Amino acid sequence: MIVLTAVALVTAGGPAETLAADTACIVMDAPVTERLSPLDSLSFRLDGHTVKVCYGRPSSLGRTMIGGRDVPYDKLWRTGANEPTMVHTTGPISIAGIEVEPGSYSLYTVPGEAEWTIIVNSSITQWGHIAEYTYRVRRKEVGRATVPHERTARHVETLTLTADPVESEAIMFLEWERTRIAIPIMLLDTDPTGGGRRR
Repeated sequence: MIVLTAVALVTAGGPAETLAADTACIVMDAPVTERLSPLDSLSFRLDGHTVKVCYGRPSSLGRTMIGGRDVPYDKLWRTGANEPTMVHTTGPISIAGIEVEPGSYSLYTVPGEAEWTIIVNSSITQWGHIAEYTYRVRRKEVGRATVPHERTARHVETLTLTADPVESEAIMFLEWERTRIAIPIMLLDTDPTGGGRRR
């Protein structure tokens, strides 16, 4: 049986320190304090709405992770460690062009040498290992999109997510080893004239 627990985390440093804990990180039954890859979170605001991303932060420790045995190219990845990376939003947003309503979502990726596939899923009760991405879980996919894979000169030892929000838009950066991907996140608004969503 999987036990879900909500843990409030605020990343030290930057704008996240000033944010109220509108959402909490969801963790399974593995003790948070005993994890080799610590649980962390990134929070930012888009026009008054909070977006919070919760993720496990593995380190390379002398290994080749992305494109190696642990995070191979062209295979589904939880985008972190332990649980799948999760996105909690208090407003309607698009993630790499995938539109979602307020709520909680799991965020998977398929790393590639030229581009990465971003997968947003409404299922948040499964452990992050690929074996847990069952047919039942896959049926809850909201959408898939691709973003370019950028190689960097600087080595990043531990998986790191950062964000650069400006008003209703942000770019969330995933950096690890010499890989960097940029995921656009945009607040969606309801057209008061009844015409549906507008950006």
